[in-house]
Amino acid sequence: MKKNIFKIVITAALFVSGFASCTKKLDLLPTNDITATQVYSTPTGYKQAFAKVYGSFALTGNQGPAGNGDIQGIDEGTSDFLRLFWKAQELSTDEAVVSWGDPGIQDFHNMNWSSSNPMLTGLYYRSYYQITLCNDFINQASDANLASRGITGADADAIKVFRTEARFLRAYQYWVIMDLFGTGPFATEKDALGSVMPEQASRTQLFTYVESELKAIETLLVDAKKNEYGRADKAAAWSLLSRIYLNAGVYTGTPKWTEAATYAKKVIDAGYALIPNYTQLMLADNHLNTSEFILTINFDGLKTQNWGGTTFLTHAAIGGSMTASAFGVDGGWSGIRTTSSVPALFPDVTGTADKRSQFYTSGQNVDISDLTSFKDGYAITKYKNITRTGAAGSSLTFPDIDFPLFRLAEQYLIYAEAATRGGGDATVALGYINTLRTRAYGNATGNITAAQLTTDFILDERGRELYWEGFRRTDLVRYNKFVESTYLWPWKGGVKSGTSVSSFRKVYPIPSSDISSNVKLVQNSGY
Repeated sequence: MKKNIFKIVITAALFVSGFASCTKKLDLLPTNDITATQVYSTPTGYKQAFAKVYGSFALTGNQGPAGNGDIQGIDEGTSDFLRLFWKAQELSTDEAVVSWGDPGIQDFHNMNWSSSNPMLTGLYYRSYYQITLCNDFINQASDANLASRGITGADADAIKVFRTEARFLRAYQYWVIMDLFGTGPFATEKDALGSVMPEQASRTQLFTYVESELKAIETLLVDAKKNEYGRADKAAAWSLLSRIYLNAGVYTGTPKWTEAATYAKKVIDAGYALIPNYTQLMLADNHLNTSEFILTINFDGLKTQNWGGTTFLTHAAIGGSMTASAFGVDGGWSGIRTTSSVPALFPDVTGTADKRSQFYTSGQNVDISDLTSFKDGYAITKYKNITRTGAAGSSLTFPDIDFPLFRLAEQYLIYAEAATRGGGDATVALGYINTLRTRAYGNATGNITAAQLTTDFILDERGRELYWEGFRRTDLVRYNKFVESTYLWPWKGGVKSGTSVSSFRKVYPIPSSDISSNVKLVQNSGY
């Protein structure tokens, strides 16, 4: 079944405590009279709490799109994980601009964000909210707690699997903090929740932790492709390891190209395969893409309603003369488009040659004179709330499109880049790239030669394959093209022709609210 994890009734009054460093400004978690002992007294209670751990990736609260949000003290619309992560990773780059004037949103493309940016604040607290959920669940699922509550046998075994997956999800969120913010407060299930101000971990310390945690759970997770859809398995851990190793030079100063290639190869060899049609990756029935998808955030138009996630990615990309019904939704928000740099990556914008080229150009200007005009910049048509048979999703407002946190194509690209940098086999790498391009072109006409396989080619290929999937900022930082003058795009740094910006903007600032709440935290340099 597509959405099994969301068929569980999530306890609307899950008891957990917040991070001490944040409670002065924001109540990270809902609290009430129900105690942890009550919630975790039965196997069913554990399963409900576990559903909340996963559900917090797709939901902003227990009630619906608004009201009773997980994170108090902030607008619920700026507390969705995927919407905020996507903005931080895409709007700050050549891949996306937005026409809206919400407080702080134009700061991304202008690259002039501050420590009070509400969207960065929302993302930071969402990540720590999810870390705190994981910490609490892992603690409550300890062998000692299970034994004290009389939970044994198959029930205990199932909860131990849940516990391992919660450790993976916590590692994933610490990767988000490491990648975007560089440093941050650090706590695990061993720290009594809310009892002390957590210490700040450096980027290198976070890397070491994420790496060691993933390796510790690697053998404990369910085998690749054997878990319920939307839940983590061994391949998810390998995928995150390959990703952190690809960026290890940024995170620690020491590249780990061989390790990146090794773990990407583990995923590739686990039995995954590309789906035949690239344009079916982001449709309402993309839960069928299990041969390529490794781990997804599951969205369901009836069960996971919020204004972020793929609801945002679908509606916000529709405007101008576009017809919303063609995308299976009830209206467009006239928001996000791309700069001329992305269509320039393709041989044509129609998708005649490279089928990954998904642009709407009618009435749209390729050049951007006004960031606030939806008609300036081509629209992206990648996300559609329709099935591969053309039927609309279960809701015209909230799409059914699942979002892949990891998919096979990324692992091909990781291996290829690591190989060109000396960490893998160049012949194998060429084969992986040409596998991607054969799907993209429908035949071998787009295939490249060994001489064409360079690191710069792979960056462009990542742009063609992964655009609007939340990778671009991390990629440009790794290639030293994010803040530098070596690569400019329209309106980079707030200048129409593009300009370099200060190097400290390679990481985002820790929110000022957390700095003021925890005397142990030191702000990132430059902010």
